[in-house]
Amino acid sequence: MAKKDIKWGELGFGYVKTDYRFVSKFKDGKWDDGVITEDSEIVLNECACVFQYAQTCFEGLKAYETEDGHIVCFRPDLNAERMAETARRLRMPVFPEEKFIEAVEKVVSANADFVPPYGSGATLYLRPFMFGSDSIIGVKPANEYEFRIFGTPVGPYFKGGVKPLTVRISDLDRAAPRGTGNIKAGLNYAMSLYNIVDAHECGFDENVYLDPGTRTKIEETGGANIIFITKDGKLVTPKSDSILPSITRRSLMVVAEKYLGMEVEQREVYLDEIADFAECGLCGTAAVISPVGKINDHGKEICFPSGMSDMGPVTKKLYDTLTGIQMGRLEAPEGWIHVIK
Repeated sequence: MAKKDIKWGELGFGYVKTDYRFVSKFKDGKWDDGVITEDSEIVLNECACVFQYAQTCFEGLKAYETEDGHIVCFRPDLNAERMAETARRLRMPVFPEEKFIEAVEKVVSANADFVPPYGSGATLYLRPFMFGSDSIIGVKPANEYEFRIFGTPVGPYFKGGVKPLTVRISDLDRAAPRGTGNIKAGLNYAMSLYNIVDAHECGFDENVYLDPGTRTKIEETGGANIIFITKDGKLVTPKSDSILPSITRRSLMVVAEKYLGMEVEQREVYLDEIADFAECGLCGTAAVISPVGKINDHGKEICFPSGMSDMGPVTKKLYDTLTGIQMGRLEAPEGWIHVIK
């Protein structure tokens, strides 16, 4: 199948409607088989649970062409697993993990001509999501749900190359103690919208959230996990029950240890120690790793030795190795690359 006539190198990170999406409905205690459809519209009653009580969750992953011409996804089993955990926490019916992967395959195969060519710098971003669809006015879970996946071709998250970010320590909390910070619920992202707009208006790229209990420990940002590199080359990632289990971060920990021979440590990271680190980065599906050049703590600037011009040398090795695995230039651990075509 020929590729769509799209200027792949000019794509930003935004929505472009593709031809097909997957839709499955839950009713009377069970999921139907689901269908691939051209209809991108959703019609719901004004009292649908998703509107009243924000009973919704989502995932994000990419399909792309590797160097040898295959269309693949990166570790979709972990997206399926994480969405199942989120659904349980929100009292939503779990969409079966094997069916999740089958739906991903169907959407990518149906939209194969929207998968950007290898080397273009673009990918087909996939958005699985689920929501309560029937009318609920009392505070309780919905009885009916929809699970959907659509795809959209996207360019690099940061247009014009990756430049180190300037982030700030937030005065607001991202998640409550023993709350929902460790699941990918839409409500968590709604909570961050005020703060990210305010950060941008104040000249910062992102907010760094502290632990809500003591506000002394680094957790994550509104949309990404955080990694640090020590001056002796160790990878350190914050440990907390409120942190979303990023698939990219977990993969980087394996890459650091198994491919680069680095020591890896997941532990509590205190605000008053971050000035001792050599490098810092934000990691996630969209950008893989976004380097951080400095953190502003209420006017006090903490500048990392890696600087504001380029990605730090260790962070660059991590980035190059993981993207090399994803694109088929390096051998991947078993099960990491899911071949679709």
